[in-house]
Amino acid sequence: MTKQQQQMEQKQPKQQQKQKLQEQTQPQYAQSQLGKLAPDFELPATNGGSIRLSDYRGRKVVLYFYPKDMTQACTQQACDFRDAASEYEGLNAVVLGISTDELKRHYKFTEKYELPFLLLSDPEHRVCELYGVWQEKQLYGRTYMGIVRSTFLIDEQGKLAQEWRNLRVKGHADNVKRALAGE
Repeated sequence: MTKQQQQMEQKQPKQQQKQKLQEQTQPQYAQSQLGKLAPDFELPATNGGSIRLSDYRGRKVVLYFYPKDMTQACTQQACDFRDAASEYEGLNAVVLGISTDELKRHYKFTEKYELPFLLLSDPEHRVCELYGVWQEKQLYGRTYMGIVRSTFLIDEQGKLAQEWRNLRVKGHADNVKRALAGE
């Protein structure tokens, strides 16, 4: 057997193990659940209390997951939602942002950019996993686990109405606004 064939055989079990592990740890929300109840959760928020998704029944919820406070794309996304907040409010919607940042960092982010909506802290990425946004990512050849930027639109009955996964920030707040308006 050649050296190259031996290396291929060694890689194959590792790839099979990795695939099996991914299948076993596949989050329940990784596949589209449109029309089904969105998983409820409770997380600490920038209002000093804890927020449950079910607290917002009767209103639409724009639930967005983002990687990190104070980074360029995340700041742009938050500011875009901030700028559209009054229009969202007029469409009976509330915005909630979730990242794995601690509340202390969320407070600074909220204050610096005058964000009118709550940010929720999920440092153990429990809710991120529940919604299938905690995934393996790559940057500059390095592999790590992190949040894949995603937004979920939840209707007044608590059902998932629309989702955007692995999205681009530019124009996203407008896309959400159109979905809220039923366009």
